[in-house]
Amino acid sequence: MTLTGEVERENWSRKFEFILAAIGYSVGLGNIWRFPYLCFRSGGGAFLIPYFIMLVLCGVPLLFMELAVGQYTKQGPVGALNKICPLFKGAGLATVVISFLFTTYYNVIIAWAFYYLFSSFVSVLPWSDCSNTWNSDRCWDGRNKTYTDPATNFTVVDVKPNNSLSPTEDFFERRLLEKTSGIDEAGVLKWDMALILLMCWIIVYFCIWKGPKSTGKVVYFTALFPYLVLIILLVRGLTLPGAIDGIHYFLIPKWELLRDAKVWVNAAAQNFNSLGIAFGGVITLASYNKSHNKILKDTLTIAVVDAFTCILAGLAIFSILGYLAHNQGKAVDEVVSQGPGLVFVIYPEAFTSMPVSQLFSVLFFFMLICLGIDSEFASVEVIVTTIQDHFHMQVKKYLKRKEVLVIVVCLVSYLCGLPNVTQGGIYFFQLIDYYAAAMSLMYLAFFEVIAITWIYGAKRLARNVRDMTGVAPSMFFIACWYVVSPLLIFGIWMFSLIQYQPFQVDGYIYPTWATALGWLIAMMSILCIPACMIHTLWQAKGDSLWQKLKHSVKSPMPNPLENHIFSLHGEDAVMPDVMRLKNPDGRYDIEDTVFISDSKHAEPMHVDVETYRIKELLPGYDSKKDESARVNLLRYKENGYDKLFPAAARQSPRPRKAPQRPRPELRKFSDNGTMKISESYLSIDAYLDKLPRTDGANELAGYAQKLQQTCTMLIDMLLKRPGNRLHVNTERFKHPS
Repeated sequence: MTLTGEVERENWSRKFEFILAAIGYSVGLGNIWRFPYLCFRSGGGAFLIPYFIMLVLCGVPLLFMELAVGQYTKQGPVGALNKICPLFKGAGLATVVISFLFTTYYNVIIAWAFYYLFSSFVSVLPWSDCSNTWNSDRCWDGRNKTYTDPATNFTVVDVKPNNSLSPTEDFFERRLLEKTSGIDEAGVLKWDMALILLMCWIIVYFCIWKGPKSTGKVVYFTALFPYLVLIILLVRGLTLPGAIDGIHYFLIPKWELLRDAKVWVNAAAQNFNSLGIAFGGVITLASYNKSHNKILKDTLTIAVVDAFTCILAGLAIFSILGYLAHNQGKAVDEVVSQGPGLVFVIYPEAFTSMPVSQLFSVLFFFMLICLGIDSEFASVEVIVTTIQDHFHMQVKKYLKRKEVLVIVVCLVSYLCGLPNVTQGGIYFFQLIDYYAAAMSLMYLAFFEVIAITWIYGAKRLARNVRDMTGVAPSMFFIACWYVVSPLLIFGIWMFSLIQYQPFQVDGYIYPTWATALGWLIAMMSILCIPACMIHTLWQAKGDSLWQKLKHSVKSPMPNPLENHIFSLHGEDAVMPDVMRLKNPDGRYDIEDTVFISDSKHAEPMHVDVETYRIKELLPGYDSKKDESARVNLLRYKENGYDKLFPAAARQSPRPRKAPQRPRPELRKFSDNGTMKISESYLSIDAYLDKLPRTDGANELAGYAQKLQQTCTMLIDMLLKRPGNRLHVNTERFKHPS
């Protein structure tokens, strides 16, 4: 717990674990079943042009923005947006709602993959022919198409009926789903799938129950194993007949389609869906980073790996589809599909005619499980982190441990996902998949960008990034945050509304009540923004609406040019490195810690606590003329401290070690060894009276008040924990005056 009352944030054990977790969250099933199809239908190789343009102008800048917001605020999406702009905290809440809806049906896909995985451990794949008990009369495997009738000596040709199903389609619809005729006929719960779904949730629970510590270990396998399988499938696919034709269909450019606005909209939507922008997961994962983590490097790594995965998956998928089309004597575009149909119908059908089909089937579906689990546990972490951030005391009081909270979230999501494993569950699945995010994602992204870049300020966010990493974002990112990204998002949002059509899948038109249910699902996230706006305005200070609005849009976080508040660690905590920069650019080595301030030449103050370590320091100085050893605060200057501290601008001195004995100002007040900071040390007003009355006097007084409150909280906390001994040692720097 910090002195400001916030929960102390745990961090990733290693930076590489965060990278893997972020890549695992971004690289999901959409890279396998959506991107290759979009590329094929939207111009082939020509689609890569709008895809990479949208990636550079929209995807990368917004990914950078969300990583920076999460890392700086140390909060989930709701807390982060509340710190950025309280009026728009509803955008953060909406992302949590979308993540919850996402978790309820996304795990169903993982359950399907497990069912196929278990079914692959047989001598003959069960979807290879029509001789099984579950096969319907419509099943047609296309084998032995011609035979000779001995009675008439005529050759009989077995022609595929118009309404027939392939063995893989029959397995998916009749064996796995037991699909009904429509959403009106829900049918009964499939207990085998319900148990597999429960197993999936148990796996997700143990992936995240310890937070980043457990998640960071899981992603070493779940994030890397899919690449091994994709490479194996690509190498195997290239050796099959017809593979080159499939890759040709995937990459051949159709330049005329670039004139279609829908192609550009699809390219932008693919970037949002693939990178996980506006879903809350990026902010949540970044909130567990250390403050000095290099954000730009992480952004480029995640974006490049995600784009590479899309292309690698497309090559692997279409090489197999080319082989399947060659075997069936069809054109590649006749066997191409997207969504669940690609991975649960088309691809398994290709495996049946390959040597060692069981091995490739096991590898493929295990890869799907890894891809799905990575995205799933990141979405669950969004919900858990949000509850933990805002209801920490209630969780601690009623649930005692975070692990119990994770159980509750997983159990509720499991129960809400059970309708998807009924006999008519596929219709609910498709309805939620379409309305949960597709209808509201751009709407949420637009308000999120406006809140962060226009109200909070892109330049202010850039200063936050500079404070954390020592390097400010380039003007390219600021321009994209201010102008390019908001315009693109708004244009895509308007285009999607204009092009809206009632939802239907494979010719099945959903009834009116189902469409209304879909819009109700969409409104669960859409209405979060206006509802939270009304609540924030109602709670805001002020007598008029204008005053309330001014308070509602003001960020409660200190300006980057202000002082940071102390953060308290546990008894055995080791003081971490706050920042590392090379001399003479502001690096100060104090004992075992390196400190850096907002400006190149700011002079740090070292506060050493024996049993508690304070990691965020207030830049300032302790005047040697001040016998009472009061803490003095200096006003930040955006242009640097070189004008205030000309001596510091010429050299980077190494301060002497702080004395190990308490100062005289610290007096013992009880027999248990607890030390209390004297009133003279806390009294800063007397020193402020000595300062000249300048324009910054009011600002200095505000800083002094913050420090007084912080010191008071520190004393209160020590008084509640007898037996602790406090040493406060300040490094002295002489004021130039």
